[in-house]
Amino acid sequence: MNIEPISKEIYDKAKELGIETITLRFSGGNDEGYLDVEVYPYDLQGKLDSEIDTWAWDAYQYNGAGDGNDYGDDITYNLKDGKVSLSSWCMTREESDEGESDLQIVEEEE
Repeated sequence: MNIEPISKEIYDKAKELGIETITLRFSGGNDEGYLDVEVYPYDLQGKLDSEIDTWAWDAYQYNGAGDGNDYGDDITYNLKDGKVSLSSWCMTREESDEGESDLQIVEEEE
């Protein structure tokens, strides 16, 4: 995933509100994409969420397609320090062979 530049309109509004970071938490894996928006300080959560959500879907076009294993990308825009970071994660199913035993049959009581 490539990091996209943040919208100037959202940047200006966030700075004016005192928002220091905006984190986009994308997740997918079952052909559906999800996004959680988190801002810091947390007491400002909800002030720009819908605008950030709309911008993020347009900028990233995250579709969530996959093979059924959960995965995601977290992008944090640090407005205070002028940095942006990306972290990716995934969960995979692991199977282990627990051995084998003889088949047992129990007669039912009448």
